[in-house]
Amino acid sequence: MPKSSSRSSVKLLIIYTGGTVGMVYDNATGTLHPIGFKAIRENIPEIARLGFEYQVHAFNPPLDSSNMSPDVWVELSSIIEKNYDIYDGFVILHGSDTMAFTASALSFMLENLGKPVVLTGSQLPIGEIRNDAKENIITALEIAAAREKGRALVPEVCIYFDFQLFRGNRSKKYNAEKFEAFYSMNYPPLAEAGIEIKYKKPFILKHPEKPLLVHRKLDPHIAVLKIFPGIPQEVVDAVLNIPGLKAVIMETFGSGNAPTAGWFIESLKNAIRKGITILDVTQCDGGAVELGRYETSALLKEIGVVSGHDMTFEAAVAKLMFLLGQKISRKELERQIETPLRGELTRG
Repeated sequence: MPKSSSRSSVKLLIIYTGGTVGMVYDNATGTLHPIGFKAIRENIPEIARLGFEYQVHAFNPPLDSSNMSPDVWVELSSIIEKNYDIYDGFVILHGSDTMAFTASALSFMLENLGKPVVLTGSQLPIGEIRNDAKENIITALEIAAAREKGRALVPEVCIYFDFQLFRGNRSKKYNAEKFEAFYSMNYPPLAEAGIEIKYKKPFILKHPEKPLLVHRKLDPHIAVLKIFPGIPQEVVDAVLNIPGLKAVIMETFGSGNAPTAGWFIESLKNAIRKGITILDVTQCDGGAVELGRYETSALLKEIGVVSGHDMTFEAAVAKLMFLLGQKISRKELERQIETPLRGELTRG
């Protein structure tokens, strides 16, 4: 186990779930297939030079991130809870496609988190000569180990990618080709890595005063209604009448605007009467929902649509699943949707 005289007191747990970071090309088929963490370690001998004590928990078989699910989020939270008192920080190697969903979900599931949980991955496989995997993994480990006065510098769930550290539930993957795959339009980076790693302390969550509380109940009975010009009534009604539906994320224009056609408003009203929560989030990556700012959103506010403020779509999905799993009243659920629980939104 890697150690050094200066850093050997830091203990990290690396959780390898899979993703492009742990893949190699099959020359025969021309496709990518996963490898184990041992092969990753062999491609990054610098890990040993960091001097941290670490262990690895590897998923077997590794998962493509497209196959991530609430069950996997529960497994990840359980791994962290089981090892929470043993390790100073956690690094999760994860496919980039659903990384923001996983980071958002874990942020809600790990209440009173006082240690770093850093998700990272890569756009190119670690076996490629030119890749982003090495830097992402090495710096994610350094961030997970960073301490000041005996306490973690970043006690929250975050994503490290291409020299920037973002709050996990504020992040979004926006590019499938650049190494700079993620951004956080509505919240500043928590740290930037150059010659040194510069931490933006005013933007990092404070240390909790209570012990870690892990939530494992998630309810996925939600749907997404993305508004577009000319959306047919049949489409809207088909989504709002899904059997067992409990909540809908409605992706609207601009600052929360949607059609004012009578049939559309009536369809939403009927769903709300049936007990379905409708959460309004903007289709824009930056900015926020402001219900009532324009006439086209005033009706939504009037009939009981809930504002997502500046939450990302990924955070909205995770937060709804989390809150629905808490078995709280609808009134309380809708109050908490509009309340920042883990720094996921800014109230205007």
